Amino acid sequence: MRALFIGGTGTISMGIVKRLAQDPQWEVYLLNRGNRKSEVPASVKQITADINDEEDVSRKLEGMTFDVVSDFIAFDVAAVERDYRLFNKKTDQYIFISSASAYNKPAASYVITEGTTLANPYWEYSRNKIACEEFLLKKYREEGFPVTIVRPSHTYDERHIPLGVHGNKGFYQVIRRMQEGKPVIIQGDGSSLWALTFNSDFAIGFTGLMGNRHAIGEAFQITGDEILTWDQIYKTIADALGVELKPYHVSSEFLSDVGEGFGYDFRGGLLGDKAVSVVFDNSKLKRLVPQMTTNIPFHKGVRMALDYVLAHPDEYEEDPEFDLFCDKVIEAMERAKKEVGK
Repeated sequence: MRALFIGGTGTISMGIVKRLAQDPQWEVYLLNRGNRKSEVPASVKQITADINDEEDVSRKLEGMTFDVVSDFIAFDVAAVERDYRLFNKKTDQYIFISSASAYNKPAASYVITEGTTLANPYWEYSRNKIACEEFLLKKYREEGFPVTIVRPSHTYDERHIPLGVHGNKGFYQVIRRMQEGKPVIIQGDGSSLWALTFNSDFAIGFTGLMGNRHAIGEAFQITGDEILTWDQIYKTIADALGVELKPYHVSSEFLSDVGEGFGYDFRGGLLGDKAVSVVFDNSKLKRLVPQMTTNIPFHKGVRMALDYVLAHPDEYEEDPEFDLFCDKVIEAMERAKKEVGK
């Protein structure tokens, strides 16, 4: 069987590529700009192209058909319209990577299923994903375009530490603050629930849907089964670092308002997603992929990630602007406490 992944070297997709590279049933192709060729398994075939250059891509794929095509870098309707033109009648299954942030939050029930309403007034990213789903499902209903929709939640790998609040340069400065004994900001009161999934676990669910006729025309959320509070997440990270966690809880609304001046989109990332408890019902996925389970719980996954991060500090950039933002927020909150208490 032959699969084509557009992108294929990101956090989610690399776990899938590595898993399929060990499966003799699959012939795997990546179509991307070739910036991370050295990290791709040797058995994977690479097509160097910019997916946005539709004419060039069409020429390079001429005469090729695929059992599965999946685009990991499609973020708006224009991208899936292009994919439809490129792959209609040329693949038996097109898997679209949507997002669990597309679910309306807070939902009517805290347990989220694939039937939970899709809506996100806070985050354009999520609304674009919803629009992509609607376009593709319309093509399925009217023309039989073989789409499967996958909605990941918070997926991480051995190079990334999942957090709720961080700057535009990523998680590294929060780790530095922990190491330096500084307080770290956690949204809300730290008690909301969240699901984290290691990318190799995600790959089990995803590859189980590939080539599965029962997945056509359907949507599936793929997440781990482990549910943690945000305080537990940060405490697990601190424990792995061997340091004391000094949590500082700040409301998501406040962070959203003050973060704008620093160029931080906490409105989308927090109010539109991480500020609300989520518990996912994965029974629909497990009916098709019964082997899907959490093999790497967070306390193991975060140690794997920290081992890599601490051994490769040159790959990560410190973020003094975010450090200053945290200090200013905490100072302002402490000052307000004193003023109110007078």
